[in-house]
Amino acid sequence: MTPMRFEVLITKSAARDLEELHAFITRNDAPKKAAQVLDAVTEVIERLTEFPERGAYPRELLSLGLKEFRETFFKPYRVIYRIVEPRVYILLIADGRRDLQTLLTRRLFR
Repeated sequence: MTPMRFEVLITKSAARDLEELHAFITRNDAPKKAAQVLDAVTEVIERLTEFPERGAYPRELLSLGLKEFRETFFKPYRVIYRIVEPRVYILLIADGRRDLQTLLTRRLFR
């Protein structure tokens, strides 16, 4: 039996996150490194077409009792998403070293 495949959709704000991440790395490191990170994050996102339930609950949201959001990583980058079968919505892509409590609250609860 083949597993259910999910359609993965990237929200406008998450697409903007990717663009900003790419631009930041290009400016502060190198265009080649930026392309490598973008490819790796894209691969992590594409893997969500199968078994998106494998993702962990973001600790910042779990502490609030919220289990409707999940996350996956390409360290230090975190991809926050929500599963609404048969789709996975990518909501946020951020550097895990940032203050994600504030960022998640602003982005997910506005």
